[in-house]
Amino acid sequence: MKKVLADALAKRGYTDLTPVQKAVTAEELQDCDLLVSAQTGSGKTVGFGLALGQTLLADADRFDRADKPLAMIIAPTRELALQVKRELAWLYAEAGAVLASCVGGMDMRDERRALDRGAHIVVATPGRLRDHIMRGSINLTELRAVVMDEADEMLDLGFREDLEFILDATPQSRRTLMFSATVPVAIAKLAKSYQKDAVRVTTLAEKSQHSDIEYQALAVAPRDAENAIINVLRFHESPNALVFANTRAMVNRITTRLSNRGFSVVSLSGELSQNERTHALQAMRDGRARICVATDVAARGIDLPNLDLVVHAELPTNHETLLHRSGRTGRAGRKGVSVLIVPPAARKKAERILNFAKLKAKWGVAPSADEVNARDEVRMLEDPVWSEPVSEGEAETVDKLVARYDTRQIAAAYLRLYRTRQSAPEELSDPGDTTPKPRAPFGPSAWFTVTGGRAAGAEPRRLLPMICKAGGLSKDDIGAIRIRDDISYVEIKKGRVEEFLKALDGRMEIEAGAILAPSEKGPDQDAPRAGKSAHRPAHKPAHKSAPRPQKPDAKNAPTSEPVRKPRAPKPDPVETGALKPYAGRPRTEKPTNNKARYEKPREDKPKFDKPKRDSGKSSKSAPVKPKPAAAPIDWNDSSVSRRKKTSGRPDLADGPKGKPKTFGKKPINKGAPAAGKPTSKKNKARAVAAKGGSSAKKKPR
Repeated sequence: MKKVLADALAKRGYTDLTPVQKAVTAEELQDCDLLVSAQTGSGKTVGFGLALGQTLLADADRFDRADKPLAMIIAPTRELALQVKRELAWLYAEAGAVLASCVGGMDMRDERRALDRGAHIVVATPGRLRDHIMRGSINLTELRAVVMDEADEMLDLGFREDLEFILDATPQSRRTLMFSATVPVAIAKLAKSYQKDAVRVTTLAEKSQHSDIEYQALAVAPRDAENAIINVLRFHESPNALVFANTRAMVNRITTRLSNRGFSVVSLSGELSQNERTHALQAMRDGRARICVATDVAARGIDLPNLDLVVHAELPTNHETLLHRSGRTGRAGRKGVSVLIVPPAARKKAERILNFAKLKAKWGVAPSADEVNARDEVRMLEDPVWSEPVSEGEAETVDKLVARYDTRQIAAAYLRLYRTRQSAPEELSDPGDTTPKPRAPFGPSAWFTVTGGRAAGAEPRRLLPMICKAGGLSKDDIGAIRIRDDISYVEIKKGRVEEFLKALDGRMEIEAGAILAPSEKGPDQDAPRAGKSAHRPAHKPAHKSAPRPQKPDAKNAPTSEPVRKPRAPKPDPVETGALKPYAGRPRTEKPTNNKARYEKPREDKPKFDKPKRDSGKSSKSAPVKPKPAAAPIDWNDSSVSRRKKTSGRPDLADGPKGKPKTFGKKPINKGAPAAGKPTSKKNKARAVAAKGGSSAKKKPR
């Protein structure tokens, strides 16, 4: 270890290194690629900071002038990246290191200016770092080491392509360190592709997961989950507590509920801006807020001081998420408590997750209101304020209180004031017995049959209350229920059979169509189980079991014998007398001009020359008279309108006597008014022009 780094540790108050820090700083691993797996909170950030000391400083104790980056740290979230930057800042402060960050949500122009000024170590998130590489904002030619913190989480968040792009842009001579709480198959493949003979480092602390964390699984009634969270927070009164939820909506709901109850609470989710998230974490560090409600991704990798309590308001999806959540407490040798809120419907899931994580939790019930009040009393009596001496500024007021009130009244007033500062606990319902009870062996029994099986719609949930009601039994007196296609079997304790039959009093029809009868053999011997085998015949028919004859092969068939016999022609039904010949109209030969196949002969007549019907008179049409030729048009005649001159047609607007053509009582052409009665400016102009006058003057355009 470099002396300048050892001095920084001593100045920070470090006396002993954690197992992972000792493992990565071994002399034989100074130049090797490392794949490190250690539990959350084991000091991995300081560990890879110490591991990079020899690689970055070599024989010097201080860095030269900052120019191109020498080391690059990649973290999955913004908060974790900024936290890593803070840790490395004090670790390399004496060495004169210049650090820069490239994370999403920050101003990219400020980051680009910081990179232009030069930096020894760059801490970044995958997406923003890829943007800088594609824009040419960062030069990685002198990079000596790359560290991927929480590599498993980066792959879970879908950063695989970004990581591959970044690693391909770095020099091949770099040193690659991968730190992860777990090493799944995807991490092993990534390490094999981008690391050179990586050394696998596994600390001894990994064998016993979270030995400094006490796990509690608290059973609650279905409607008391949120009330149980309040009582747990009140019972422990931790300086800093972290409440986990699965969705942003649930985060907002719990935050609002706790805020309304008087808790100093902040939220942390993906919908917040980077500025809001930074302020929320700073409030937790400053003590202005004691509770942080967060989602899994938002709280990934964050390290809060004095975080002693983690509450799982909703169970995580898998055991790895449980370990990462709980790893926010019990860090660097501190003790912590991880509480799981378990409704009845989530009992099996909680047991499965704890089993996969190889953790042993203490099962119980959520603290009641009386337990919270009793814990408050203990904290009040153990408060160090009782042992502090009375100061000079307080002496005068204390004397006035003692002179005016007796000690009992003063104590009662202090108790009331103490309770007003605390949120009142919630009254919880009894969740019932939370310890799982193994079912006792059923013992000797007797079988009964009930007519009607699966085909009649029989189900165990219908048979059980029917038999209990008819024979005065409880559900513990009935064992297995087997449903067959046409009959059902019920198992009853042998010691209760006599009372059961006595209650029936010879009435074996317990319901309409359901007749009860004793069975000596039981369901396994009386009838086979329903399925394919129940309806399968014992032996196949002879025509189905016989082998199918093989078809002759056309290629290998002998030439003398044909493979397939020709089919005999069908007899003509007309020749055999089965069908009489057609005696209708004669058919013409098939035409050659691709018209209709059969065409009725017709006389030569002019096209479209059909007789006209005229109310029963002669059906023969009269000879068509040729139309008289149209008279020549005198275009100099003023009676012809100008509109008709342009079309070359005479003006047909007027009738034979100067009247407009009409159809019934309405004129056909409304645009041609009657003579002497102009109705519009346009028609007035036409009338004036027809009489030889001049039309109205046009306005200049």
